[in-house]
Amino acid sequence: MTTYDLIVIGAGAVGENVADYATRGGLKVALVESDLVGGECSYWACMPSKALLMSSTVLDGAKAVDGARQAVTGELDVQAVLNRRNSFTSNWDDQGQADWVAGAGIDLIRGHATITGVREVTVGDTVYTATHAVAAVVGSDALLPDIPGLIDSKPWSNKEATSAQSIPSSLMVIGGGVVAAELATAYQQLGAKVTLAARSGLLGGNEPFAGEMVADSLRDLGVDLRLNTSPTRVDRDEHGLVTTTLSDGTTVVTDELLVATGRVPRTQSLGLETVGLTPGDWLHTDDTLLVEGTDWLYAVGDVNHRALLTHQGKYQARAAGVVIAARALGKPVHAEPWGAHVATADHAAVPQVTFTSPEVASVGLTAAQAEQQGMDVKVVDYDMAQVAGSSLKSDTYKGQARIVVDESRKVLVGATFVGPEVSDLLHAATVAVVAEVPIDRLWHAVPSYPTVTEVWLRLLDAYGRPE
Repeated sequence: MTTYDLIVIGAGAVGENVADYATRGGLKVALVESDLVGGECSYWACMPSKALLMSSTVLDGAKAVDGARQAVTGELDVQAVLNRRNSFTSNWDDQGQADWVAGAGIDLIRGHATITGVREVTVGDTVYTATHAVAAVVGSDALLPDIPGLIDSKPWSNKEATSAQSIPSSLMVIGGGVVAAELATAYQQLGAKVTLAARSGLLGGNEPFAGEMVADSLRDLGVDLRLNTSPTRVDRDEHGLVTTTLSDGTTVVTDELLVATGRVPRTQSLGLETVGLTPGDWLHTDDTLLVEGTDWLYAVGDVNHRALLTHQGKYQARAAGVVIAARALGKPVHAEPWGAHVATADHAAVPQVTFTSPEVASVGLTAAQAEQQGMDVKVVDYDMAQVAGSSLKSDTYKGQARIVVDESRKVLVGATFVGPEVSDLLHAATVAVVAEVPIDRLWHAVPSYPTVTEVWLRLLDAYGRPE
């Protein structure tokens, strides 16, 4: 076939979901992929990075509880960690994912896709036509900043760091975001001597205490943190060693260099110029994921720059797949806020977990962001170590919780938790923010005792009991 109702470019987790939901909606769909089916998350991001972190997390958890601590008699088996990571990526074999695509009734086309006209996609020598829509779900690449010598030094991005088959003795990490913090944690725990340079603090999009607590933890692990500094030059010598010169005049020599300074859209060779768009740009959309200025091109996931997270991309994908099918079949479109065909949560309720030690889990707005939006903000903080369930979980528990309340509506607009396994607390906060549950009603959501979820009761106590 060369004619489909919908052609989806990019068979990562997000593209798979667009294709799946549109197919379930009654459309004939082609899914085009030039690399591995399953995409970045499956092979070079979410899954392998968390697999690299998990063994140390479990080991640290055991060491933090007396009685279990005495049973820990060996060291981390690094090769076993790498082997387990390999199993999560199926050793970078995508046959299982390709089989799923076929089983879902979606046609898989292998090769590089280029948009060559309105509703027209060329793969190799074959021109494919979409009767209704094309969805660009091409993701993003690591940004390589303009630093003299950087490209010639052949630095790692997240791809090399999450797929490495051995651990270097030393690693320089450039960046202060989620990828930098997580991989610095993983590699230090796996035996590398890690230096991290960031031009400001860590995890800048979060509440300030989150980055500060993660920075303290990285120092405790032995990471050499160089905050408020940035590279000015990078050189790799004939022996393979990398010398990074920093803005404070110091130099760091390591076996490898990881760059984690942001992302750029993978649109440079997509053919956007043929339909009046600019190659290399992010594709901005409305809330139904339709690219601005078009009535046939959709952009879903990282490429639209709304929220560069796999789970948020899959959320967008479900909305996009359903609305594309609805429009193609002449069915009603529900594009009102929180309707079935829109990605409203991208604006108000994006959840994210950073799997450092401690974890950082957040949803919605920070206090600063809420104030910037003109809200009447009340901030409530609580030391999570004071919760009974925390002392049961760890003898050395350290954590912090914050909720951000819009006083004019008496609803939560943001929440942040930092501590061991706080990711388990996040979905309750996400539900509260999305549903705009009144503070007075939250008092009747009783947390189980003795669990860490009791922090909700303590936060509400600190906020003030309704009269």
